[in-house]
Amino acid sequence: MSTRTITFKVFRFTAGRDYEPHYKTYAMEVSHDEVVLDVLNRIKWEHDGGFSYRRSCRHGICGSCAIRVNNKTMIPCKENVFQVADIFGDELIIQPLNEKKAVKDLIIDKSDFWEKYEAVKPWLIAEIDEHPEKENYVDPEYVEALEEADYCIQCGSCYYICSALDVNENYLGPAALAKAFRFTADIRDVAKEERLRGVNELGSGIWDCVKCFECAEACPKGVDPIAKITRLHNQTFEAGVHESNVATRHAYVFKKSIEKYGPLDEAENVRFSEGTLGALKHMGVAFDMLKAGKLPMPGRVHKSKNHDEIKKLVKIASKNKF
Repeated sequence: MSTRTITFKVFRFTAGRDYEPHYKTYAMEVSHDEVVLDVLNRIKWEHDGGFSYRRSCRHGICGSCAIRVNNKTMIPCKENVFQVADIFGDELIIQPLNEKKAVKDLIIDKSDFWEKYEAVKPWLIAEIDEHPEKENYVDPEYVEALEEADYCIQCGSCYYICSALDVNENYLGPAALAKAFRFTADIRDVAKEERLRGVNELGSGIWDCVKCFECAEACPKGVDPIAKITRLHNQTFEAGVHESNVATRHAYVFKKSIEKYGPLDEAENVRFSEGTLGALKHMGVAFDMLKAGKLPMPGRVHKSKNHDEIKKLVKIASKNKF
């Protein structure tokens, strides 16, 4: 059996006792078949019985043990230590999903996550027979429409790495929004319009996603929350529940700009989205972009060489009426 000596720097903190967090270092001989959760267990059993972390199923389906290793989110019961060390080297830094919310070592307070998760009503709303005589069969095509959103295990990896949440604590976050899509895409659910109105609010809903794609990278189950948020964008237009605001106007003018030129007319995008007066606050940035050659003069956006083909693609891809 091959072994390898790896140094683990482990985040330690106890709320109400420690003024600030610190790291303890453990050098351990690790075998090729051990996963990161095995290492956490050994630290607790062999080195420090007070070391705390969450764990449950050990099969990558409960999500409770989610942590970060060298700032990469992962489910430790599914990650082989050798493979992680091959990426980051023989010194691994073990961290909680969010250091600011640490309660005891790797255990964090997830109350904000669960409150927002519950806010989207993560259950099927439908008229059902309480005593059915046969199963409620759903055709495979309708199951495929969920796009594996039902694979989410509520681990919180996407939520605690979301950059939008760093600046906007009211944002529902990728996990809750992906769960909302799971039901707006379910043919059996009768509350689609209600759900869409709930996630359509500026300041908390789908329009506050900054498209950083960190959630897609972090998700251990391949749910791809950013794709589900984009689907919710489309669904709000399809259902006619969208409102005229800076976000929806941005979507409208973005499409029209690509259709008209091929490239994006950034100046018109800002003016149309925020209004002429609203655009004035961006004049400093606009002048800097003009000087750097990154922004064409107003009205001088050059059309793409294959503009006719681009217009055809826009027409084919456009399913929404703005």
